[in-house]
Amino acid sequence: MRRLLNECVFAKLGKHLSSHDCTTVTRAGLSGYENGELLRKAEELGFDVLLTVDQNLPYQQRIEGRRIAVLILIAASNQIQDLLPIIPASLEALKNIQTGQVIRRSTPAL
Repeated sequence: MRRLLNECVFAKLGKHLSSHDCTTVTRAGLSGYENGELLRKAEELGFDVLLTVDQNLPYQQRIEGRRIAVLILIAASNQIQDLLPIIPASLEALKNIQTGQVIRRSTPAL
């Protein structure tokens, strides 16, 4: 499966998802697109999951029925040190995530 890291997620997080084909919005040439257009373009490019910290995305965009899924990472900030504790649960979620699905993973304290 191909994973896409949204602009709000540091690229360094990708190396912690090493068992997955993971790239950033910038590397995919999708910088600057609004969420709806980003999702459409990501689908066209064959991405299966968008990883983001944007908790409002599923309220702003319809995900159900899309060919892409969304994994929302919820932490104190989007800094790598705050996101790392979520990685094990996120990797587990990525094993079972389905197209059109939104899954949220957060640090235990949140």
